[in-house]
This record gives sequence, C-alpha cells and structure tokens, in this order.
Amino acid sequence: MSRAQLALFLPGAVPGQRVAGTDEVGRGPLAGDVFAAAVILDPARPIKGLADSKQLSEARREALFDIIRREALSWAVARASVAEIDSLNILHASLLAMNRAVTALAVQPDFVYVDGNRLPRWSYAAQAVVKGDGRIAAVAAASILAKVTRDREMCELDHCYPGYGFAAHKGYPTPTHLQALRQLGPCPVHRRSFRPVALCQSSDEAGTLAPFPQ
Repeated sequence: MSRAQLALFLPGAVPGQRVAGTDEVGRGPLAGDVFAAAVILDPARPIKGLADSKQLSEARREALFDIIRREALSWAVARASVAEIDSLNILHASLLAMNRAVTALAVQPDFVYVDGNRLPRWSYAAQAVVKGDGRIAAVAAASILAKVTRDREMCELDHCYPGYGFAAHKGYPTPTHLQALRQLGPCPVHRRSFRPVALCQSSDEAGTLAPFPQ
C-alpha cells in the first residue's frame, strides 16, 4: 500500500468515531526506554506523507513530527522504563507504554488501532493490525512521534554516557555498540534482561569482560 493509500478506517472502526492509532518504538535495542505514541487525526486536516517511520528519512520524520502535533485532533507520547522492561519483559512493557499513551490523550477515542498482533489490557474497543504503521494513517503518525521522541532521548543519553555511541545506533545491537559493551560493560540505561547485556554484566561481576557470541 502506498503512502497515499494509508486508510483512516479498516473493518472495526466506522466513520464518525474518534479513532486513535498507537505504536511503539524501541523493542529491539539493548538500552533505553521503550516509547509509544497515540494519535487521533483530524479528518478535516489530512496530513500528507504519513508512512511507517522506519521508511522515512530522519529529516522527513522531524518535519512530520511538528505537523502531526499541530494538525492532529489529539496526541500523546508515553514510555515504559528500562526497569519495567527488565521486570515485565519487553512485550508487556511495550503494551504498557501504548496503554499509557492512549490513556493520556486529551481527547479520548471511541476506537483504537494497535500496531502488531496483541492488544493491551484495557477497556477500549480496539483492533490489533499487523504492520498497521504501513496501513493506517493514525498508526503511522503515532510511529513517527514515538520514534522521533525516542531518537532525541538517545542522543541526550549519548552525552550522559559517552563511549557507547547511542546517538548513532540509538541503542540497537550494532557491532559498534556490542564492542563498547565488551570494553565498558553496561551503563545504567542498559537492559539487564537482554542477553548481550546480561552476559557482559555477569562477566564484569566475575572480574573480566569476556567476549560474548555475535
């Protein structure tokens, strides 16, 4: 489906309802919180160029970030912390972040489209849509807000914890990040429940940072 064909409604919601889309960003990284956003678009003010945030350039995401916040009927961004990720697991922390984002909307929705195949535990009428960020305009908008917000925070964390390269890889397990983990060990924003971090943590406590599998 092309960007111009992103739908306002799929089976489940109906025209006239306030329909929100929600998406999360940051399930795969080894560091940083997982972020989610929720957006209710205004049908009277359509936004051109919406697409899955991963398919857009950084410059385009940044431009759309401001447009979405200005033109949407309502929007909110929320997170689940590294501690919550390690306690709940990343799936449930992601669902928690999406729940928080939808709950935080100043205008509450009648229906919610959720990116993925699982729904948070809530009372909203909702539908999970696999690859929803490429199919539904409100979900695409949510993915953009969540990604830009998280990317900006990872750039800030790069200044707080230099040497890991957070500004470049945003916490994802790139070769550069894995090498920094081997050399420096985990920092406070690393997810201890993720295997590469756990291996470094355990070896560090033993007095050496042994290489871990690629």
